[in-house]
Amino acid sequence: MRYGLTHEREPAPPVFDAAVHEVCAVYRQAPTLHAQGGHVVSTDEKTGMQALERLHPTRPTKPGRIERWEFASIRHGPLALIANFAVATGKVIAPSLGATRTDADFAHPLQRTLATAPEASWIFVVDQLHIHKAESVVRLVAKRCEIDGDLGIKGARGMLPSMAPRAAFLTDATHRIRLVYTPKPT
Repeated sequence: MRYGLTHEREPAPPVFDAAVHEVCAVYRQAPTLHAQGGHVVSTDEKTGMQALERLHPTRPTKPGRIERWEFASIRHGPLALIANFAVATGKVIAPSLGATRTDADFAHPLQRTLATAPEASWIFVVDQLHIHKAESVVRLVAKRCEIDGDLGIKGARGMLPSMAPRAAFLTDATHRIRLVYTPKPT
């Protein structure tokens, strides 16, 4: 505890500060955008959740005793939850529960979320995972925004060769659907 009190932290770099201010500004705009028919959605993943089942049934209460349950359980494998939280309304939109967390696993609930209001404007606040900058996400946004043209080839040319041009495309404020990336911690 003393370490945090006696040692000064270095100030956050300007890039980090700008990203924090952008995310906060989007969250502040959420009620206004919602009133205009737009949506601000905070998206996150929870991975490694275990689906557990008790090995033996719970024993009911008896006079003077509490309910008892067996500690042993059967594991059904880890699951990954992808949830889209509507900031203005507080509702979860089109959650996804699956065995993996791939770009296809991210694009599917994103597509289902967009289908709830196909013509609306959308801002998704996401973290810096590579699946949020995947080719499938770029193609989905381009299709939904009716952006024609050659997007390129993943790893070769156009806006798909690497994460930087994909992120630039997905964060373009002129698009009806865009992503805002939370900053990486310093």
